[in-house]
Amino acid sequence: MLVDLPVLFKLSDLKQSASLDLLARQLVEGFITGLHKSPYHGFSVEFSEHRLYNEGESTRHIDWKVYSRTDKLFTKRYAEETNLRCLLIVDKSPSMYYPAQSKGKITFSTYAAAALAYLIQHQRDAVGLCTFSNEIESLSQIRSTPSHLEKLFIDMEKLLKEDRTKGDSNSSTKLSEVLHEIAEKIHKRSLVVIFSDFFDADETTQELFKALQHLRHKKHEVIVFHVTDKATEYNFDFGSKPVEFIDLESGSRIKVNTEDVKEAYVKTAEVFYQALKQQCQQFKIDFIEADISTGFQHVLQTYLIKRAKMR
Repeated sequence: MLVDLPVLFKLSDLKQSASLDLLARQLVEGFITGLHKSPYHGFSVEFSEHRLYNEGESTRHIDWKVYSRTDKLFTKRYAEETNLRCLLIVDKSPSMYYPAQSKGKITFSTYAAAALAYLIQHQRDAVGLCTFSNEIESLSQIRSTPSHLEKLFIDMEKLLKEDRTKGDSNSSTKLSEVLHEIAEKIHKRSLVVIFSDFFDADETTQELFKALQHLRHKKHEVIVFHVTDKATEYNFDFGSKPVEFIDLESGSRIKVNTEDVKEAYVKTAEVFYQALKQQCQQFKIDFIEADISTGFQHVLQTYLIKRAKMR
């Protein structure tokens, strides 16, 4: 169950000129500080070099300094220990570069993925990165070394520098095809974390659900972060004036009076979101609404909860 923590570094608060590895470290350290200050103690916050001591184990590697600070028994962990494999999947189709002025959804997804990668590697777990639009554009190996993490940060930096806001029908989303391909490529049981807005005009929700089910059939655990600019994409908050909308996937344009279409749009969006959420629950997939105007704590917290369940 997710718990409420102080709002952690909203996208608008971050200094986006800073290096991605620095931002990732700040996000994780801020999150850990928030856990220390909260009344909830369900997570191992000494994640860098330790794991919880299990009764019956040798006491040889217990870290008594940590025990003196936390009243909990932790044993030291070593680099060769890798308990979990995690593949981070980031949708980089044109719709993810909305809002065009800030490229908010892709920026949020990249920062969240970078923070997760930092956290995972410093837990001595293995992490990889996949990016896609109409096809898989990059797919790294899943490793736990610091040098591998540095390479992932370099690849993520490229996501922030791209500009896909002009509309390109050749790079529209093919999410179901990508997920089917990934399900076949990952040969060891892994945690698959997806950042996407799930906008794909060319496929039905049933095709998407079959692809998610394929991942589960291959014994992978899955977390879906549904990335949205909730104010506009969910609530259709554009004021009461004529607005020209541009489809970032195809480049097509349409002018409408927002008041004339708002009610119908909100109802349609609600049906889509609820169907996505319910199907994920049916397949035992964690579905998390990731509004880009909120903080990153639920992303990190969801991962830690899932990781604890997989041990």
